[in-house]
Amino acid sequence: MPPRQPLRKAKDTIAGTSTTKVTAAKADGASKVELKARVSKRKVIETSSDHHHSDDEEEEEDLKPVQKRRATAKAKVEKEDSAVEEPKAAAPKKRKAAKAKAKPEDTMPLAERTAIASLKKAMYIGAHVSSAGGVHNSITNTVHIGANAFALFLKSQRKWVNPPIASEARDTFRSLSKTHKFEVHRHCLPHGSYLVNLAQAEKEKAAQAYGAFLDDLQRCESLGITLYNFHPGNTNGDARKAAIGRIAAQLNKAHKATSTVVTVLENMAGQGNVIGSTFEDLRDIIALVDDKTRVGVCIDTCHAFAAGYDLRSPEAFAATMSKFDDVVGNSYLRALHINDSKAPFESNRDLHANIGTGFLGLRAFHNVVNYDSFVGLPMVLETPIDRAGPDGKTVEDKQIWADEIKLLESLIGMDASTAEFAALEKKLQAQGASERAKVQDQVDRKSAKDAKKASAKPRGKKKKKADEDSDDGSD
Repeated sequence: MPPRQPLRKAKDTIAGTSTTKVTAAKADGASKVELKARVSKRKVIETSSDHHHSDDEEEEEDLKPVQKRRATAKAKVEKEDSAVEEPKAAAPKKRKAAKAKAKPEDTMPLAERTAIASLKKAMYIGAHVSSAGGVHNSITNTVHIGANAFALFLKSQRKWVNPPIASEARDTFRSLSKTHKFEVHRHCLPHGSYLVNLAQAEKEKAAQAYGAFLDDLQRCESLGITLYNFHPGNTNGDARKAAIGRIAAQLNKAHKATSTVVTVLENMAGQGNVIGSTFEDLRDIIALVDDKTRVGVCIDTCHAFAAGYDLRSPEAFAATMSKFDDVVGNSYLRALHINDSKAPFESNRDLHANIGTGFLGLRAFHNVVNYDSFVGLPMVLETPIDRAGPDGKTVEDKQIWADEIKLLESLIGMDASTAEFAALEKKLQAQGASERAKVQDQVDRKSAKDAKKASAKPRGKKKKKADEDSDDGSD
């Protein structure tokens, strides 16, 4: 995700005022106790007036030096680029230096946005962009890559407690949306926190999950966003039917506490006890939701493929979408996550690949962008953009998203039987060949290991039990 951009002038001003007042108090001959009380009071005011103040900063205020160093180290490890709260204030000189080093490509568009009217089908394609420094920055970052749709995190998805959206960030988000003509109520798809599990059975944890979930829905409403994507949940070993019931109950409760947001269930790859890897899971949750207008589905192409839903050929794609319509219903389809897969079909592995380089291949995405039922929906890339920089360190190359958006748009209305398409398909497959071979080898090894384990003769207690079962059935 894009790096954070400091916006801390207001706090610096308050801090300066605090120093001035302490100096004035000394001139008046105030006692040390009085001075201490005034400084403490000023700190409280500073904290409460800074809407973007991070939790880590607040905890560090009164720590001893050793504790402060530990807290700072911890904060550095846990730092999440997608967090919406602002970064810690830097010294004035450092801020000037950072501004001086800003590169033109950090602000200039990597690609121009395509006019939807110029496309043969109205496909709104974008990516999950950063909201670091404030939710309003997601708009700028979307324009930067030439996108017509976008996703973002409304707060840090790795923390339970987050500061509220600052009124300035909220108003700027709304203003920039109008300036750049983004219909955020249709083409913005915030992503839920990875911490939230609405299937949680434990009372306290369920309440915590619900609180974080509701907070996001309220943030959506404050920004004029009406779609909210989230992972359904995990059974944690409990019965699937009971877990699905808890998800629906939490949704019903959240819907009553809000008024406009549609909660969008994302299909999953099928790992472990995760709910949502089958269309039937999604259907069963929706069936228990009271207000059907407040629930929808987001199809992730990588997840669907990993879970056993084929999208590669026109025939396979048509069959999969027909099944979705029969089981869930196309009327519930609200968005898509557009990702290729590093892992093979039915692997149940959630490994995103760049468009055309994975096991899905370019033909699958030609099917996607030319499917009439997807017209008008937000289509969000979550493909990898990390690459090695000149110094060997990993950097984010957002040009990858800009290029992939143009690639997908170019497929709209394209004849897939042409030599042009075949050459492009071959080129992209060659780029991902080594990664596909690597993951295929991992999958094959695991399959062989599982097969060997399943066929192994039982030993010890297991063998004794097997022999007893055999004896019981011999008569």
